[in-house]
Amino acid sequence: MVKIKILSTSDVHGYLFPTNFSGVNDQQPFGYLRAASVIKQIRAANPDEIVLFIENGDFIEGSPLTSYAFNTHDTEHLNQKLCEMVNDVKPNAMVLGNHEFNYGVDYIADTWQHRNFPILDANITGPNHSKMIDAPYQIIESHGVKIGILGLTTQYVPNWEQPANIAGLKFQSAVQTAKHYVPILKSQADIVVVAYHGGFERDLDNGKPTEQLTGENEGDELLKAVDGIDALVTGHQHRELAQLVHGIPITQPGYRGANVGEIDLELDAQKQIVNRDAKLIKTANYPVDSKLSEVVNGLQATVEKWMDQPLATINGDMRITDYMDARLHGNAYLDLINKIQMDKMGVDISGTALFNDEITGFDRTVTIRNVVNSYVFPNTLVVEQLSGADLKFALEKCASFFTLHDDGRITVSKAFSQPKLQLFNYDYYSGIEYTFDLNQPVGQRVVKVIYHGKPLLDDQTIKVVMNQYRGTGTGGYDTFSTDKVIQSDSDDMPKLIMNYLKQHRTIDAHQPDNLHIIGIDHKKI
Repeated sequence: MVKIKILSTSDVHGYLFPTNFSGVNDQQPFGYLRAASVIKQIRAANPDEIVLFIENGDFIEGSPLTSYAFNTHDTEHLNQKLCEMVNDVKPNAMVLGNHEFNYGVDYIADTWQHRNFPILDANITGPNHSKMIDAPYQIIESHGVKIGILGLTTQYVPNWEQPANIAGLKFQSAVQTAKHYVPILKSQADIVVVAYHGGFERDLDNGKPTEQLTGENEGDELLKAVDGIDALVTGHQHRELAQLVHGIPITQPGYRGANVGEIDLELDAQKQIVNRDAKLIKTANYPVDSKLSEVVNGLQATVEKWMDQPLATINGDMRITDYMDARLHGNAYLDLINKIQMDKMGVDISGTALFNDEITGFDRTVTIRNVVNSYVFPNTLVVEQLSGADLKFALEKCASFFTLHDDGRITVSKAFSQPKLQLFNYDYYSGIEYTFDLNQPVGQRVVKVIYHGKPLLDDQTIKVVMNQYRGTGTGGYDTFSTDKVIQSDSDDMPKLIMNYLKQHRTIDAHQPDNLHIIGIDHKKI
């Protein structure tokens, strides 16, 4: 009898330390240094079992720490430490996530150039893939058992990413790629593990689609269409999942190192699986790994010092304390972000999102900490030429964010909260005056749109600035597309915001009044 444990982290997004950097003394129940303790302790406690560890992507982008490295060009120093740290945890494989590509192929290659583990990706091809990818798969032999690991990344990367960042790369369907490689692995290995930086496009219980079937997430189709997969490690969606799907154990360990995924397989003497299970292990219950703390010693203090540099002063209030109210009425912080986008791209309509409910807006003295904690993605900007009808379609999508209950309460609709919360897919607009009537059915809630003092006509041509993520139509905004882009910019938004604040050292906060909601009972929001 042989037992196998397949451990995984995914979507760490540069959160090494147990902090979200909201303040110098902030402490949080997550972080890669905690996850490392979990992995090491499980290995030590199970010496007679096969214990594998897979790092499943989105590691080098997404936190104030990684923003520090990129914006200060201190990448060589920091990335050496990142690589040294991950080397110490000894992954059996790493898979690239979509956000790895935000800084380009060379950045990925430089970060992991001294790695002691393989980067596996079978569905990324092209002349530049060898800079960062070692092989499509590998086979590990231990305790007389051969285990094949196949690496896959969501094929949807080109829909979001700047072309320059993925030059020389092609992204194929994970399902079609697995159909080719899994039989090859099955002929050579006893157990086949697929590590996929992607998630599930259907409800795990009833099989109904939970999103548009664009190919961004192919987890369900992988398990249904590809014979021979014995375990599936997933990520990308930041969901916390551990169960059997179509009889196959799957995990998805959330975000920021909050969990370590564990898949357990038990094999009989003929190397056939007789038991299988999946679970998540919360890292909050584990200490920070002391050895890795030494590796990155002093780094947190360096980042904290960088983040507290002042950029500008706000006259008035640009904090966010009521997130639903900010989405229902707009907010001075969101209005400023739109103003920065319009100023940069020279247009007078802009949309932006309040990405999550950890964003606090800007303090009276705005610091780098405020910026990188408020605008948490390295989005770049595009301008799309649209019709009035196009914009109204997008506004209807925004209006569907809200559910008005019979008792007058307003909550986030199921379309934006299930199977996971998608606050980043609701946009607030500046440059227009618009009204939602929440008493009306979804799709008929936009009752007024005023532009330059006149009703916006369906056939009227307008220019709208948005981030490139939204500009691809992602999030159900089918009216937007790359073929409507007439202008783009290569600088990411955190950089643009910092530059704007440095140029406008004193900024007046104004609560906007351009979004009107019919159906609100303010006492029940």
